[in-house]
Amino acid sequence: MRILLADDHDLVRETMAAFLVSQGQAEVDTAGSLDDALGLVKANGAYDLVLLDYNMPGMNGLSGLSSMRANNADRPVAILSGTATRALAEEAIAAGAAGFVPKTLAPKSMISAARFMAEGEIYAPFDFMQQKAEKSSDLLTDRELDVLQGICRGQSNKEIALDHDLHEATVKLHAKTLCRKLGAKNRTHAAMIARDRNLV
Repeated sequence: MRILLADDHDLVRETMAAFLVSQGQAEVDTAGSLDDALGLVKANGAYDLVLLDYNMPGMNGLSGLSSMRANNADRPVAILSGTATRALAEEAIAAGAAGFVPKTLAPKSMISAARFMAEGEIYAPFDFMQQKAEKSSDLLTDRELDVLQGICRGQSNKEIALDHDLHEATVKLHAKTLCRKLGAKNRTHAAMIARDRNLV
C-alpha cells in the first residue's frame, strides 16, 4: 500500500509516517504542504491513499481536497485534522473525501482506517461523529441560538435585532461566530446544518 501523508507539523507527520511504515507494512511518502504533495503525485503517480492535513498551507479549506482528488487519478484522498468539528467531517465526506481521520485516533485504528479507505470505503470514526452530534447545541450560546432561529426563519439581521432588542452589528457578530462554530460557509449553510442537527 502506497500512502502519501501531507502535514505541515514535522513531528506529527514523521511520527504518523513511521508508525504506518512499521505497523502497516505501507510505503509512505511525506510532504509539508499541498503544493509539495501535488508535486509528489505528479512525480510518482497516483497513491493508494492520500492523507491531507486540513489546516496545512495551500489547502484553502476543502478546495485542496478537490485539487488532490483531481490529480490522484480518483484514488482515495482523506482529511486529517486535530481540531475539526463533526460539521467539517460531514462536509469533507460530502465533498468526496474517502474519510475523516482525527489526529487523536489510536495508532492501530489509524492503520485500520488507512486500509479501509485504500480499499475504497468511507471512514469516519463512529464515536467522534456521535459525540459531536450530541454536543452541537452546547457549542452555541443562548443568544447565538436566538440568532440562528432567526436565520432559519429567513429573517434579516435587522429583523433579528428588533426581535431581541439588539444592535444590528451585534447580530452580525453572533451570526459570524455561530457560522464558524458550526463549520458553516454562510447563513444558508448554517440554517441547513441547524435543521440537520435539530438545533432549532
